[in-house]
Amino acid sequence: MDIISKKKSKQLGFIGDSLEKIKSFPKMVTKKIGYALRYAQRGEKHDHAKPFKGLGPGNFEIVEDFSTDTYRAVYTVKFESVVYVLHAFQKKSKTGIKTPQKEIDLIKERYKIAKERNDETKK
Repeated sequence: MDIISKKKSKQLGFIGDSLEKIKSFPKMVTKKIGYALRYAQRGEKHDHAKPFKGLGPGNFEIVEDFSTDTYRAVYTVKFESVVYVLHAFQKKSKTGIKTPQKEIDLIKERYKIAKERNDETKK
């Protein structure tokens, strides 16, 4: 008899308008992002997720191309029981792959909110 290990999945939380943004993406993009987030909830990393360097270890971004557009969702796995989606957006810049500074600033601000929420739930 095989013993199957079941990892406890983390909850999924959304900061700001990240859920609404993901829902507004093309259906195929929404599905792929959702699938990658389920991996994160199980403590795994999907192939389309890569480290997001703006916040250090434990933060990732999912990058999905659709038609001629690129969509991104940034999430953190730094907290014990919740994976927080910090931001989701369509990359509009046609030059380079660098995330625009205004998006990075928003992600950093939302990370602070996620940390506050996490701290409050621990009390």
